[in-house]
Amino acid sequence: MEERATRCKRTLLREVFCKRMAVCLMLGFSSGMPLFVILTLLSAFLRTEGVNLKEIGLFSLIMFPYTWKFIWSPLVDRFNLFKLGRRRGWMLISQALVFVSIYLLGQFDPKTHLGITALICFALSFASATQDIVIDAYRREILNDNQLGLGNSLFVSSYRVAGLIPGGVSLIIANYLDWGLVFFITAAFMLPCLVATAFLKEPETLNAPRTLKEAIVEPFVEFLERKGYKQFLLIILFVFFYKLGDSMATALATPFYIDLGYDLLTIGIVAKNAGMWSMIIGGILGGMIMLKIGINKALWWFGIGQLITILGFLALALDYNLTGATPSVWLFVFVIVAEFLGAGLGTAAFVSFIASNTNKAYTATQFALLTSLSAVPRTFCNATTGYIVEYLGWANFFIFCTVLALPGILLLIKVAPYNDKIIQVEP
Repeated sequence: MEERATRCKRTLLREVFCKRMAVCLMLGFSSGMPLFVILTLLSAFLRTEGVNLKEIGLFSLIMFPYTWKFIWSPLVDRFNLFKLGRRRGWMLISQALVFVSIYLLGQFDPKTHLGITALICFALSFASATQDIVIDAYRREILNDNQLGLGNSLFVSSYRVAGLIPGGVSLIIANYLDWGLVFFITAAFMLPCLVATAFLKEPETLNAPRTLKEAIVEPFVEFLERKGYKQFLLIILFVFFYKLGDSMATALATPFYIDLGYDLLTIGIVAKNAGMWSMIIGGILGGMIMLKIGINKALWWFGIGQLITILGFLALALDYNLTGATPSVWLFVFVIVAEFLGAGLGTAAFVSFIASNTNKAYTATQFALLTSLSAVPRTFCNATTGYIVEYLGWANFFIFCTVLALPGILLLIKVAPYNDKIIQVEP
């Protein structure tokens, strides 16, 4: 028994520390950086520069490329840009565009050039969405079935840790430097990813589309034939609702912290760094848990966990309403740690579920279709959060977000029954 336990332990350690997992960590950071610039740093930038909450909320609309990325995902499956590799070429170009866009954001005053700022944000969003298409496909193609849960957990952990740069480091240095330099330093964190991507090994091509028509039509036909229309509709609803409550609750997180009375230094040091270790540890543990219990059970447990963490924001709002003073920093730390852990684990299981439902022959397009649907709440629903907060107040807003999280849990009964195992799809 001891010898068997030792072998299992060594196998688990090999899975965690293999080269593919290191690649997942790097790609997660590269994918998360631009998104958190838009979600966190941009809102702090606009708020401190005097832009009102309604306009900040409307800035969520510039993220619609995340919702519609499946439209140009067949191009990623079909074309090999500059003969750099079907996956590596698209990654290099999209990462370069992300770097340039982040840098340009700090070169204009949003009060006098709000339209130009929105246009640059749109370019950043488009480049980031394109990068996500190819990274999702690349990750699915290099991970075998047993590695999906752990690989996606590490990817999501690194994805969330990347948020500590625009949401932590950048906010801290914004207290001492002008915004133009802040955005340049933030953009510079993309450069190591660019260098690492240049040395990535191109994955083995599995039935790559030979024509653009084939790249567009076949992925959708295959998915519908495999799942059936009823199950396809249920999966769409599940993908829409599973992260809805959590996404809306955190859409205006930084303005919420500012309204509670926390300064940017406190937000940068406490709010972002308090969640870092819980995110890293939680991501690794989540992957190991999925190796043991499977993706379906993880969707249930982690989904309930991310729902509960929304109530932490409610606790902060109620504390402020009752006392009229900024809530305790320790309560702040507890809420942030819980949110990073709960939301991160939920995302890891969610992304693993999406990956397990794609066919490796049509990875980019099928993955983009499902992740596009998951981005709808973040893009369109989040755009209404500023109006909802002004109408309901922060406390009632977080109650509303908790209620919105329930349908996603209930849909698991049909799309991922607790005791069923997900059958991996091979071409």
